[in-house]
This record gives sequence, structure tokens and C-alpha cells, in this order.
Amino acid sequence: MAILENIRKRTTVLILIIGLALFAFVISGVFSSNNFAGGKVGSSVAEVNGENIPIEEFRSQVETASRRYGPSVTSTQLVNMVYDQEIRKAILNQQFEDLGIDVESDQIVEFVRTSGYAQIPDFQDENGVFNEQVFKSAIADWKANDPLRYDAWLQDEESIIQAAKERMYFNLVKGGVTATLTEGQLNYDMANDKVDMQYVRIPYTSIPDSTIEVSKSDIQSYINDHKALFKQDKARDIRFVYFEEKPSAEDENSVKTAITALLDDSVEYSEAKDANDTILGFRNTTDMAAFLDRHSDAKFDTIYKAKKDLPSVVADTLMAMSVGEVYGPYKDGNAYKVSKVMDRKENGTAKASHILITWEGAERANPSITRTKEEAEAEAKRLLAEAKKEDVLFTTLARENSDGPSAPRGGDLGYFQEGIMADEFNDFCFGNPTGTIGLVETQFGYHVIKVDDKQDVIQVATLSREIEPSEETINTLFTDATKYEMAVMDAEPENFGDIARESSYTVRPVNKIKEMEENLPGLGSQRSIVQWAFNDDTSVGDIKRFNVNNGYAVVQLTKKYKKGLMAPEDASATALPAIRKERKAEQIIAANKGKAMDAIASDNGVSLSNASAVTLSSPTLPGAGREPFVVGKAFAMEKDQTSDLLEGSTGVYMIKVTNKTEAADVENYSTYAQNLQTSAAARVNGAVYNALKDKAEIEDKRAIFY
Repeated sequence: MAILENIRKRTTVLILIIGLALFAFVISGVFSSNNFAGGKVGSSVAEVNGENIPIEEFRSQVETASRRYGPSVTSTQLVNMVYDQEIRKAILNQQFEDLGIDVESDQIVEFVRTSGYAQIPDFQDENGVFNEQVFKSAIADWKANDPLRYDAWLQDEESIIQAAKERMYFNLVKGGVTATLTEGQLNYDMANDKVDMQYVRIPYTSIPDSTIEVSKSDIQSYINDHKALFKQDKARDIRFVYFEEKPSAEDENSVKTAITALLDDSVEYSEAKDANDTILGFRNTTDMAAFLDRHSDAKFDTIYKAKKDLPSVVADTLMAMSVGEVYGPYKDGNAYKVSKVMDRKENGTAKASHILITWEGAERANPSITRTKEEAEAEAKRLLAEAKKEDVLFTTLARENSDGPSAPRGGDLGYFQEGIMADEFNDFCFGNPTGTIGLVETQFGYHVIKVDDKQDVIQVATLSREIEPSEETINTLFTDATKYEMAVMDAEPENFGDIARESSYTVRPVNKIKEMEENLPGLGSQRSIVQWAFNDDTSVGDIKRFNVNNGYAVVQLTKKYKKGLMAPEDASATALPAIRKERKAEQIIAANKGKAMDAIASDNGVSLSNASAVTLSSPTLPGAGREPFVVGKAFAMEKDQTSDLLEGSTGVYMIKVTNKTEAADVENYSTYAQNLQTSAAARVNGAVYNALKDKAEIEDKRAIFY
């Protein structure tokens, strides 16, 4: 309301608009009489200006969001998303109630007509156009014959009503956003009035930070004087040791040994035959698919592969091998593998570039193409002759003339195997040697083709075994985590890190965790740890072991932050530089007071500098950066006038205005005023809501339930 009242004070236009709007917007049921039913029963998940958001309704919204977004969004993300939506709805609904804003059926219909809902086929006539009568009939039919769909529509309807109200509300505010011709002229002048100046700057860095003494009470005073800068939410610091469940060196060697044993034939006793059987190994098996099904984590891939499609760690080696050769074991990612070249196709993959010349009506032709097929053929033949000239670059010709999507790449199509391209294109590329340039016709148009390269493709069988932690490794990890947990719990809280270092464990800190966060760097989604850290029963120094993704984490709570103003030690990172800058400015001004510019430059080992054509809209000085106060001071001075010592952003200045150029007058500043108004109106939605939210009294109770 404060935002609206300020606008009303500024202009009577908005008052008239709101008065007319309130007269028109009469409270009534739109499509159903129970859209806003639901009492404030039970506990609340939040309170906004004394109004509760019931947990029952909130959970229902979270469930709806869960069905909409699926497993791609975590439960905590859903809760936070719905919370933001419900807080926004509560704040704006209070504004709607104060102003008497409501919507009627015709306004809802108009909203649907101008939104994405108009694209729903059930709401369109035979011409595919939204039709009000068809829309109303569809809703009535769902209510009578499809209860589930009608219930879903009621939820959509509530969202539509809310969106329609928001549109009206923000449009009312935008109606009061104006810019006068005087403001337009000011905006023009700020961008076009120019000043030239000579200046001397003594940078704050000329005084070492170590020479400026700042006490804890100084920081506290600075906090008290700048409270808005040092507000903080409730937060926690933790540190943890992560015991990751990963394979040991012995586990790796075990997998490598096992896969190596499968390479060669083995002899096994057969009770049925009462004799020894020879079991063919990976090298000699005659049924590779069956062998890999039995012994490998990956099945036999019969697809032929070019070098670029093979694992990078062995691509060169495999391409150089002969059919029947075996390579390995080798480590690729988190697996040990052995590979055998089963077959090879010479020149099985080709690389080509082309210039596509298409015609009107050809398959996938751009609608802007108007040439006939005959004209396309003539153009293609012209380009073919051009492409065959020795001094012509095919890539340039393709970039400038091709109708195909590969034109920006110079017509490059990359490598492809047989059967990928259209038949005529395929036959040309694989039927001609590298370097050949020719012309073929397909359903897409005429192609001037250049065969750039050819490579072999090979069929590879790979025996693969994932490297996983053994049961012994997992048990050892659990024992180590438990021993460390017991050791730190028996020691003083401050010894958490020392005990970890004795066992060569890494301690990882995570600072300023918020109450509704869940992702912790190094551990991923760990809502249970965050909840424990914010539990009233958890004290600073407390330690607990958690089962986390692939292992265990022994966690210690190291600090609590209360909602309100920061403590001096927490604010020092921001406050110290600001206090030091203030005191450096005082020292510099005191040491140079009464001196001329030349003397200041000489005494401080700096030079006189010049700045030309500086504007208020871009108050930047060469070599110094953005200095709005200094530039503003220059515009307030007369030509040839010299300033006192000025406290700037990066140092202390003395300036002399050497020239001032006023912008040429224009006949009408309405264009500049309109640009200001348009820019301001575009910011209304976000700015107004954020202002209302900042002013609102919001009590967040999510952590009680989630």
C-alpha cells in the first residue's frame, strides 16, 4: 500500500484509474463458488502480516508441484518453490483485498484468450481459433462427464484468477508511472552535457592497511550506523570429514586380475563327462556375444565405430591393430577393460562438405526460397564449375552460396558412415576417392559435394568390469568412520581438526548454511545434516555421524548465527575496508589541506591527469574508474574553478574544470520522457512486489515441517 500511496501523491491520474477500476471490479464467483474455500485449520507454514498459510493447503500445493515437475526437482526445492509462490500470493492478495480488486467472467475469458490457454484444442473452433462459447462448453462438459479433468481445471482456474488480478493490479500501478518533459530533458542532459577536467588523485592504497588500527568497538559503531548493510538471516557453520565409499588399490588389482584371467583358455573338470573341459577365453571364443553376456558388465556392441567414437584413451591403439588382436587390460574411467578388434571396414566413414542449392517446394526448403528447379540446377552447375577451379576455396563458396544449415561451417558435414545420408549423396561419397568434387540431386536439392577425407571403421568387442569397493573395503570404511567419530566425541571440540590430520583425513568447512538449504559442497543433497545443525538441541561443538551418498560424514557444528545484525567478527570483512577508507581519507585530506594541485601531485608521488567529455550518466575517470561523486562535483563547478579535496571511491581528489559543453537543445523531449516511462514501467512488477515483500512481516516456519 505504501507504494500505491506514494504514486497517488505524485499524480491524480492513478487515483482516477483506481476509482474507475474499483467501480467495475465487483466481487463475484467466476466459474465456481468455492475457489477460495478453505479455512485456516491447524498449524501454519508461514505467517504474512498476521495472516497464516495453513500447512494442509501448503502440502497440497507441494504435492501438485511434485506431480508437475517429477523427480527432476528435489523435495526441498519443491518446498522452497511453493513457499515463494504462496508468500507472493499472500502479499498480493492482501493488496487486492485493500483495493477491492476482483475479476468477472468476461475478464477471465479475455485473460484466457490472450494466454497460452487459448492454444488448448478443446477451446478452439473448427478453424483452430479460441472461441468463447467453445471454451465455456468444454468446461461444462468436463464438469458433467470428466470429473478428474474438471478438478484439474479448477486448479488452473485458480491460477488464472490470481494471474488476472496481478495483471490488473500491476497495470494500475503502471498507470501512475509517468515521466515529465522536464525529466526527459534531465535524462538527455545527463547523457549529453560534457565536462573536461584536470585532476590529481591520491589513491587509498598509498597508505598501508596495517597502519590503520580498527577496534572491535569501531566495527560495532559502523554496524550500528549502517544497519541495512549488515542484516543477516539465521545461519550455521559446520565442518566435516567425509569417508567416501570408493574402491581401494586392492579392489582395483582384484578386478584387473579377474579380467586378465578371462583372456586365455582355461580347463575345468566336468562331472557329467568325468573329464576336463577346455573353456575358451576372450581371445579365442567363437561366440563373443554369449561370452560377454556371461562375463562382462557391457554387452557386445556390433556397431562399427570410427576413431572419434572410440574411448580416447585407446582410440589410436585400437585403430592401429589388426583384426583378431587384443589390447588390455586398460583402465577407462571406473572400469578395467580388454578390447578385441573383430572386423574392419576400409574407408567405412567419409567426411564431406557440400553446397546445397534448393528450389521452391523441395523437401525442407526454406519458405523464402522462390527459385524454380531449373534455376536451381543451373546455379548448382555454375557453382560446380567454380568449385573445381584451383584457386577457389570450397569452404568460402559454401559459406556464401549454400542454402543448407551447414553453410556457416563452410558446408562441413563431418564424418558419417554408409546409410546415413540420402542414397545419391551416400553413393557419391563412398564411391569416389578423397578430393573428388561432383554434383548430385536428392529430394532436398542439388548438392555440389567435395569428399574431404575417409577413414576405416572397426567392430570392437570389449570385456568390461566395473571397479567397485569390496565388502572388506566397505567394512573398513565403516570402522574408520566410527573410530574417528568416537575419538572426536571423547576429545575437546576444538580438537576435531587435529585428530583428523593425525589420520590424514581432510576437514572441509561449509559456512553460512541457511535453514532451508539442502545441498552441501562435497556431500550433495543432505537435508538431514542441515536439520540437525538448526535443531535447538544441537549446540556449537556437537558432533554426529551421518550416512551420506557413497559413505559417511562425521559433522561438527562450529557456529550459529542469529537473525538480526551481524556480530563485529562476522561483519569485519565488509566493515574493515570501509572504515579504513574513511580514515585514510581523513589522513590524506589533513596532510594535503591548503596545497595547490601541483604541490599535492609532487608531495605524494602522483601525476596530474586529464579527463575529457565526461558525462553524468557515465561518471568514469581514466585510470581511476567510476567516480560519481567527483564527476557530480565537477558539473556543479564553474569553468576554471578548482575544488577542495574530495573523498572519492578510490582515492582523494582535487579537480579543476577546464571546459564545460552543454548539450544542444532539442525541440521536444517527449521521446526521452517516453523512454524513461517505458523503462520504469518495465520494472514495476518486480520492484513493487519486492518493496511490498521487504515491508511485510513474514514469519517462516518451513523448518518445523521440512
